[in-house]
Amino acid sequence: MATNAAQRRWRDKNRFVKTQLNIMARRIVHDDLAEIARVFQLRGKAEAVAFSTFAAKGLIQYATHNAEARRLLELFVKSWYRDRDLYA
Repeated sequence: MATNAAQRRWRDKNRFVKTQLNIMARRIVHDDLAEIARVFQLRGKAEAVAFSTFAAKGLIQYATHNAEARRLLELFVKSWYRDRDLYA
């Protein structure tokens, strides 16, 4: 855990562009984030979260004009609601 001084320095440095996201997540989510970071050569789990939101947002935007992307997105959404207790 970072010291209070280190946290204060981070917040002062990043206050206009970042907010800290501290959440409890299941081990599978941590493992998946580590895998995403490794597969796509990211700098760690935090960057994997950012990449995952970027990819999801891209799929959402692409689905507005592409039937296959829309079908995939619908499958992901249905799967999420079916299995969300494994992840949430």
